[in-house]
Amino acid sequence: MLIGWLVAAGVLLTSSVARAETVQIVALAQTVDQVLNNIRNWIMGILALVTVVFLTIGGLRYLMASGDPGEVEKAKGAFKAAGIGFGLAALAPLVVEILKGIVGGV
Repeated sequence: MLIGWLVAAGVLLTSSVARAETVQIVALAQTVDQVLNNIRNWIMGILALVTVVFLTIGGLRYLMASGDPGEVEKAKGAFKAAGIGFGLAALAPLVVEILKGIVGGV
C-alpha cells in the first residue's frame, strides 16, 4: 500500500504542473475620445432597453386595466417614464460632448 501511495504521489508531482501564465491586457480604447464614445453607446443602449421595457409595461397595464382609473394612471406613468428614458437616450450624445469638453478629449 505504501508503494501505491508513493507511485501516486510521484505521478502527481511529475505530471503537468499548473503554471501561472502572464496575461497582457490590451486596452480596447486607445484615446479618451474612444472611451467617451463607448460610454455614450452604453448609455444609449441601456436607456433604449429601459424605454422599451417601460413601453411594454405601460401597454400591458393599459390593456389589462379594464377601465380601472388607478391602473390607467399607472399605465400613463409608465408611458411617461418611457418618454423620459427616450429623451435621455436622445440627449446622451450631448452629455458625452460636454464630458469631452471638460476632460479635454478631441
